[in-house]
Amino acid sequence: MNKLLAIGAAALLLTACGSQKDNNEVNIQKQTIQLENDQMTPEALWAMSRIGGYQASPDGQHIVFQMGYYSVEENKSHQVLWMMNADGSEQKQLTEDADNETDAQWLDNETVAFIKGGEVWKMSLNGSARKQLSETEGQVEGFQFSPDRSKVIILKSIPFNEVIKEKPADLPKTTGRVVTDLMYRHWDHYVESIQHPFVFTVNDDFSVASEGTDILEGEPFECPMEPFGGMEQLAWSTDSKQIAYTCRKKTGLQYSISTDSDIFLYDVEKKETKNLCKPADYVEPAIEPTKTMLNQAVNAPENLKNLPGYDQNPKFSPDGRYLAWTSMARDGYEADRMRLCCYDLKTGEKTFLTESFDSNVDDYCWAPDARTIYYIGVWHATENLYSTNLQGEVKQMTNYQADFGSLQMLNDKQILAEKHSYTEPADLYVVTPNDSDNGVAITQITEVNKEILDQLGKPSVEQYWVKTTDGKDMLTWVILPPHFDKTKKYPTLLFCEGGPQSPVSQFWSYRWNFFIMASQGYVIVAPNRRGLPGFGQEWLEAVSGDWTGQCMHDYLAAIDFACDELPYVDRDRLGAVGASFGGFSVYYLAGHHDGRFKCFIAHDGAFNLEAMYTETEENWFSNWEYDDAYWNKDQTPRAKKTYDNSPHRFVDKWDTPILCIHGEKDYRINATQGMSAFNAARMRGIEAELLIFPDENHWVLKPQNGILWQRTYFEWLDRWLKK
Repeated sequence: MNKLLAIGAAALLLTACGSQKDNNEVNIQKQTIQLENDQMTPEALWAMSRIGGYQASPDGQHIVFQMGYYSVEENKSHQVLWMMNADGSEQKQLTEDADNETDAQWLDNETVAFIKGGEVWKMSLNGSARKQLSETEGQVEGFQFSPDRSKVIILKSIPFNEVIKEKPADLPKTTGRVVTDLMYRHWDHYVESIQHPFVFTVNDDFSVASEGTDILEGEPFECPMEPFGGMEQLAWSTDSKQIAYTCRKKTGLQYSISTDSDIFLYDVEKKETKNLCKPADYVEPAIEPTKTMLNQAVNAPENLKNLPGYDQNPKFSPDGRYLAWTSMARDGYEADRMRLCCYDLKTGEKTFLTESFDSNVDDYCWAPDARTIYYIGVWHATENLYSTNLQGEVKQMTNYQADFGSLQMLNDKQILAEKHSYTEPADLYVVTPNDSDNGVAITQITEVNKEILDQLGKPSVEQYWVKTTDGKDMLTWVILPPHFDKTKKYPTLLFCEGGPQSPVSQFWSYRWNFFIMASQGYVIVAPNRRGLPGFGQEWLEAVSGDWTGQCMHDYLAAIDFACDELPYVDRDRLGAVGASFGGFSVYYLAGHHDGRFKCFIAHDGAFNLEAMYTETEENWFSNWEYDDAYWNKDQTPRAKKTYDNSPHRFVDKWDTPILCIHGEKDYRINATQGMSAFNAARMRGIEAELLIFPDENHWVLKPQNGILWQRTYFEWLDRWLKK
């Protein structure tokens, strides 16, 4: 899954945590709302509680979990901790004040550690006996205790001046930055600090020693990796003597063109580090920074054994014999197939366990037998559960029209997981593999938004296989409004997915939410066009170098199918909407839709691909997707086609109202892209609006901004499609 541009499943658990200082003024609790009718509204969507992290106690008797509450009035969020029995009974909120409490993990069966005010704390099962364990001046950004509880990893940020020079001591108030290399900003911030993991000694009462050891001492590299990495990128060995961690040991230009991260094994006692992905004498082949790495030496078949792609998220087997991690094969390709690699710590042998599964492994956990791994994978537009043994024999465990989320073992026999869909926000479930009566039993143990959901009319979801213009079969979701009447005609939206390689699976988003779109009286057509995972690698890779080719034909095939075969679709009231690559798709379709659509909405989309090439911060993305820098005279035919078909070159054909949305802190696709599209539309005399957020990134995270986004979105659609 292309996590960096995804707007679906990756956005599910993302929470807009307000700072500690911001939340001290008010204790935001679970929101209640009484609706006038059964229609989902933006206010109802933002009143919903959002499940974050969760963890079962060592004995499997209790579960601690994190909840995010949002106040539109205060424009803030509050992260709180809850406790419940493993069967979902006796749920109790543990957080009582306005401070955020996050990242809970168990110290023993009676004690939970968590972060509060930038320090590690502990408390008992019922939330009492609270005690601060660390003294870091509020610098704790993540933590993980060793299995024997004698040590703890604590994440802290350290100054970083490799690409932005340190400010002169006599100019402390200057806002200027002197930049010396690439990757000077990432996602939504300037890179003037990076995270490092420190190992601290833990006392018998779980208090943390005052001094720790930086396991990357003297190295100018981040761990976890920007922009989304967390504690899942580090793991303790079962004997508490070693730490496996994820790191891309590059800076500047080399960082900006490469996705090559590795798994390192750090010996806590010896303070020695070994790269498990590459031999000690490995020398990276020279890389041309303005060309795709597809055919460069770093990705030559003989070099793939050195694992030059993304390797991350290590987990030790329960018996300590193996270390698993997720691995992409090739450098420079952030959406390559995510495989499951297993490393034998005794022999040094690496085995890929999911080669028979032609799609991504999105999360996984070891079974207690240390010979089975459960994982979540996307296939045919759903994220279901699978298992594999150490011989790579894959079995599908569930087949729900839904998406499962993060996995962990609840006890020796059961799995704890989150599940959601287009019509159901995230809740926690217990999965019992090989249940004697039902094969795999699924039991829901939370209903965190029941009070709101019970008031709402529920949309329905249909699945169709649509013939594409080249004769392929494309899975397409159609979401119908509540109280659907098949005799009526409905305004209809074509949903254009981001990525370009993230799935149109059964995601629940708090912005691109199909439930609220359908509740507002729209039919949604959501195709799994060329380039999306879950339909094999050939289908996935068909979009790279062909952004305006077959994938655009796929969009139009889906909406034409809906108009021709679904009598309730009103072909005279069609809109096209999307974000990121979906926004790019909208900008392109605006010049190539042959009068199909009556309005467009593009959020954070690329408009001018030549400008995008040097504006984006992670240059490996443009290199892989476009093949070449736009100034190269020896461009490949794919590169020439990409630049020649950039949406900005077809503004002369625009004839349809368009709403452009962008965040000014979006450093992946700069806000100038959205501004340029809006300016071009208005200069052409086309009805257009620009919704610009100076304080938002590629997403919209603040409550009042989120409400404004939803209101503007539906006001624009209603204006043009409900006349």
